[in-house]
Amino acid sequence: MQQLCDILIFVNTLLRFFILGLLLFHAAVSVAVENISVQKNIHEGEIILPENTKLPKRDLNNDGVIDNKDLLIDTAEENFFMFNHLGDPINREEGSLFYKINKALKAEVKRTDYSNHLFKDVLTADFDKGPIDRIQFYGKYRGNLSFNFMQNDYNSEYDITSIDVGMMGQLNPEYKTDFKLQFKLTPTNELTFFQNLISDAYIVNFAIPNHQIMVGNSRNQVGYEGGMSTSYVPFVLRSQISRTFGNTRAFGVRVIGNYPLIDYSLAANSSDRFFKEFFPGSEFTGWVNLKPLGKTNGRYGKLVIGGGLNTGKKHENYTVSGAYIGWNYKDFMANFEYAIADGYNARVLSTNKSQGFYTTIGYKLTPKIQLVARYDHFDPNREINGDIRREYSAGINYFIIGQGMRILLNYVYCDNENLEDSHRLILGTQILL
Repeated sequence: MQQLCDILIFVNTLLRFFILGLLLFHAAVSVAVENISVQKNIHEGEIILPENTKLPKRDLNNDGVIDNKDLLIDTAEENFFMFNHLGDPINREEGSLFYKINKALKAEVKRTDYSNHLFKDVLTADFDKGPIDRIQFYGKYRGNLSFNFMQNDYNSEYDITSIDVGMMGQLNPEYKTDFKLQFKLTPTNELTFFQNLISDAYIVNFAIPNHQIMVGNSRNQVGYEGGMSTSYVPFVLRSQISRTFGNTRAFGVRVIGNYPLIDYSLAANSSDRFFKEFFPGSEFTGWVNLKPLGKTNGRYGKLVIGGGLNTGKKHENYTVSGAYIGWNYKDFMANFEYAIADGYNARVLSTNKSQGFYTTIGYKLTPKIQLVARYDHFDPNREINGDIRREYSAGINYFIIGQGMRILLNYVYCDNENLEDSHRLILGTQILL
């Protein structure tokens, strides 16, 4: 127990120094920052914008209201939204640094479908001269305290799952290009420090309407949930197919298209993971989402029907394919995803023939409280009988300030055919700075 307390104290201290470092860095560069005073009357609830205010790009259906009809529910939309949102007006009102921080921590945020970084106004720099117009610095912390109950044993542990620092930047408008650089400082015994260090490092070009062309190291769209940021996963842990086949980055060229009725992601990558080898082989990753309700202005919610393929060679051939369907309507959500693999290349390279599926339902009791439940079925090797793993999960998400500050409480019952069954109680925290 003392060891756990020591770990929690260390994490708390590290987080405080991290926040302080970001704030001091901002103060140091503020001399070069353009002093813009923008009166911003935009809130993340049902706030009508004044007539002389340009609609923010986050108002997806262009009705002047930022509400649930602007819901983002797939990765392609989120990728466009992330960089469009980067160009929103910044509040440069007068006041001390600590006044601005205190104001950010008291913000009312009702939307939970995008990454609202708490200190965006403080950590964004606009430049008068040079090729770069704007840089937004940010940080992310995720950790969870879990209590594991087996038949004849009990243990508890604290896992730090994300300590990320990074920047997103906009070049001058004539270049039609943005960039992102993210470093991962999460402790790990599986990789060297430098293999784990760089998670995102890419440029993205918007020259073709409704498209992004990305070059560099970025998230690989292997599966629907497996290709999304952990910030939006409704549970502390991803589903078994997502954490086994997906949740990786790859270096290559990626084309993302986004239209009202369809979006897609097509990528040609190196099959290397975590910068372990120069070019062990090549791979193709593609995912397509159909959005049948895309032109109904949210009247019937949002429906996504998708599927994709990840195939390549890294010493051994591998292929992962999958399908997804999800529906969001007002405060209700439900989805189902299936994946089958003939070998896979994720955090580990495997020749196993695996398959699995999960289904999730969720309902928001209030703008801040969401109930979720999931059934998760996974067969790690179809050539071996009696190794099915089933997980039954129930949870509560408490959005203190949207996704910027979230607490997750999960109960998971693990029903294993060839392993000991277990019960897990997990308390997770998420902070986006």
